[in-house]
Parts: sequence; C-alpha cells; structure tokens
Amino acid sequence: MEKSLYGAWCRDLSTAPCGASLGDDKKEGNMKLNELTITAAHEGLKKKEFSSEELTWACLDRIAEVDEKIGAFLTVLDKEAIAQAKAVDKKIAAGVIPDSLEGIPVALKDNMLLKGAKCTASSRILENYVATYDATVVKKLKAAGAVILGKTNHDEFAMGSSGENSAYKVTKNPHDLNRVPGGSSAGSAAAVAVHETIYALGSDTGGSIRQPAALCGVVGLKPTYGSVSRYGLIAMSSGLDVIGPFTKTVEDARIVYDVIKGKDPMDATTIEGVRDQVLGISSDLKGVRVGVPKEYFVDGMDKETEARVREGITQLKKLGAEIVEISLPYSPYALAVYYILQPAEVSANLARYDGIRYGYSEKNAKNLQELYNKSRGNGFGPEPKRRIMIGTYVLSAGYADAYYKKAQAVRTLVKRDFDDAFTKVDCIATPTSPTPAWPIGEKMDDPLSMYLADIYTVSANIAGIPGISIPCGTAHGLPVGLQLLAPQFGEGMLFNVGRAYEQSVSV
Repeated sequence: MEKSLYGAWCRDLSTAPCGASLGDDKKEGNMKLNELTITAAHEGLKKKEFSSEELTWACLDRIAEVDEKIGAFLTVLDKEAIAQAKAVDKKIAAGVIPDSLEGIPVALKDNMLLKGAKCTASSRILENYVATYDATVVKKLKAAGAVILGKTNHDEFAMGSSGENSAYKVTKNPHDLNRVPGGSSAGSAAAVAVHETIYALGSDTGGSIRQPAALCGVVGLKPTYGSVSRYGLIAMSSGLDVIGPFTKTVEDARIVYDVIKGKDPMDATTIEGVRDQVLGISSDLKGVRVGVPKEYFVDGMDKETEARVREGITQLKKLGAEIVEISLPYSPYALAVYYILQPAEVSANLARYDGIRYGYSEKNAKNLQELYNKSRGNGFGPEPKRRIMIGTYVLSAGYADAYYKKAQAVRTLVKRDFDDAFTKVDCIATPTSPTPAWPIGEKMDDPLSMYLADIYTVSANIAGIPGISIPCGTAHGLPVGLQLLAPQFGEGMLFNVGRAYEQSVSV
C-alpha cells in the first residue's frame, strides 16, 4: 500500500472509530457513512445531510481500521480522493444536484488503468508500472464525478478463484479471516463487504465477480460480453473478460452498470445501443418464467449451500414466478472448454511481458534468451506460468485441432443450450458456488480442485450472457449466493428479478 494520510487523520480525530473491532459495523445504533448504499449516499448528498468529503473520510478511516487484517487494497489514493470529493462538494454548495455516482467512493481492481497510478495486475512483472491513460470505465466514472479511493488486490492477472495468487498479499474473507474471499476479484469483493468502499469494480472472465460476491455476501454483476468496454483493462482473456460492479444492493448494481455500459470506439467488441430492459417489476414476479437447470444440482455440492439456493428459488415462486425445470446438456463441458480457450488467450496476451518493452526486466542476463527466460521466470507467479504453458500447448502444431478448435466447437454448443433455454424461460436460477468460502491454503496444492470452484459460473462467460450473484442466506455460518442468468443484453431482467427477491427477503 502506498504511503498515505488517513492514518494520521484518524489518530487526530477523537470521534473516529479507529479502535472498533473488525465486525463492529454499528456505532450507538446508527449506520456509519461508509455503510451506506449508493442510493442512500446519493440521497444524503442531495439533501446536504453530509458532504462527499465526510463520506470519503469515512471510507478511508475504515480502510485504516481494518485493511491490515483484510488485505483488500494494494494502493490507497487518499490525497487524490479527498481532492475529488472537495470538488464535488463545491458543485453541490453552488446548487448543482449531484449525478447518481457523483461524490461517492469507489475502488478499482488493480488490472484497470488509472492515469498516474500504479497498475500491477497483482504481478511482480508489473510492480513498477504506472498507467499513462485511463481505462474507458475509469473515464466514465470520472465524468460521473465518482471518488476513486484506490486499487484492490486480486489473483495475479485475474487468474484464480480464491485471492491467494496475488504476488503481494492474500486477501481475507471479512466473515472469517481464516477463509478465502473468492477470486479473482478478491479485494473488490472484500472491500465492499467490510464497508471500506461504497462500491467497487472487478472483472469477470470465468466467475471472478460473481464467485467472490457470493463468498463475501455482496451483489456482483457480470454484464453481457460487449456491453462494457475493456479498453484499459489489462488483458487476460480478451474473448471472455468483462468489467462489472460489486455493490450492496441490486439497485446499486443497476446504477453503476448504467454509467459504465455502452459503445466505445476503442473497443471493437462493444455493442452500439445497449438497451436497458428494466421493466418496473417491484413486489411480485407474476408472468416471469425462471428456469432451474437440473445439471447444476449434482453430487458433491455442499448440502447446506444447495438448501439455501433452493430456498431462494422457492422464494421466487412465492413472488409469483413460474419455476420451470430445464436442461443444459452441454453445460458440464463448459469448464473444460474454459480451461482450453482461456489459457490459449493467456499465452498470447502475456507474451508481451518479455523483459524488454515494459515491466520487470532481469538485470543480470548474459544474452537475449536468458533475458526472456529470467524476466518471465522471475516476474510471473505459478498460476500464470501454468496457464501460459497449457495455452501454448493447446495452440501448438499438431494439437490445435484436437484441443483449441474442438473447444471452440463445443463453446458453440454451450451457447446453443442457453439460446434454446431462453425460448422457454426469461431467466435461469442456479447456485453461484458449489460451496461457501473454504480455508486459506486448502486448495492451493490442487489446481483442479480450485478450478472446480468456478463450475457454475464459467458457462455464462462461454455463452457471453449476463449473470448476477445475490446473497441468499448462509451455510455453515458463511454467505451463499444465488446466481441469476439472462439472455444477452438481458441485464434488465436480472435487475428486476434480483430486486424483487432482495426486497422480499430483507423485509
């Protein structure tokens, strides 16, 4: 973490809750500013009940209080954040009504470029890289007046399901510091869950927003591929990566999505005129058909987790939804497809880190080949190396047809499964993760076991459809997520069904 001011500020302010315990989220029965949702913070700023500077200090104070234990942040930009907050306060004082995200603190996963700030992708090979331009999503947040608190930790180059693969630290689950928060967007999920920020951005390649959202007990949205620009996102798997929000409510996820979505001339995969399908469903879901795929409830799934998810589906039925059993016969192959296509793209995208153009460079190499070998060998961690090797293998002469091309063909079948299902149902409900958070270190020596943590999330990336994870209770005292999936650009359906469910269980 970069040296910052907030620790001194906290010590000097007698009313600051610096001595509070990690789980002490209430003070004298009153909600702290850092615990607010986007919606509540926006209303408070409009009514001048508090300032953006006060809201920002509340988040910075919370970071100072708990982040040494949680490990959510790699860089905290306190001076810059306070300056942004003061600028918003001046506008509000002048009578300007703030926009939906104006003056509200956000954290960014450290694979998104923020001009003038370090962007490491949680890797040693980029430990001294400072971004020279803003990612498109960052530009949009800045234009909306968001206050950027800093950059969050994640699995190296977004490769991982636990938050343990970062080159710098292991992020902890706020609900149990001995357990993982999920990955790869570990820091963003944990930061929202422990109220270090009002919301955060992450990236989702095979579940890296939805899975940690489930394990940390927050809302996580993976938008449709092509609905949000990837320009300025450090590429890991260009055909699968999507940027999306972590929030405290479904409505907050909709607010952030509305700001960051849209066509970008810098990203040819983005789509013109992404439609907003919010239908106005509130307290009931009459007329909505919810599919439940039989392939997603299998032997080996944690029984308490399954029970909570089935209770969530029953709640949708109580709200008026028609529950329809469906089949996605090719979904069991999605994980195998993912771990061929994704490493193939990794091997191509990470080839640019060669010790010459930028990033870590070995000082004591005797020749060019040794420079390549030592720079990449010392700069990359075990998981990127593993996936580079797998990807290079499946793309190599004699194997590309057997593996890569076959995986692309099966990807088409997986997508066809969903296309067919969505002719019968409006959305699909599944578990987000087969288990709640597991102990730190439990799966690190067993990569295949770690990969299976994404078994319910990767198919949405393979098919390019949107998905959202919503908290639906606890198993073994730990959060469980209910995943909703919709057709391409069907985010509006996710928001409507998710919001109705959320409101019904929070009463």
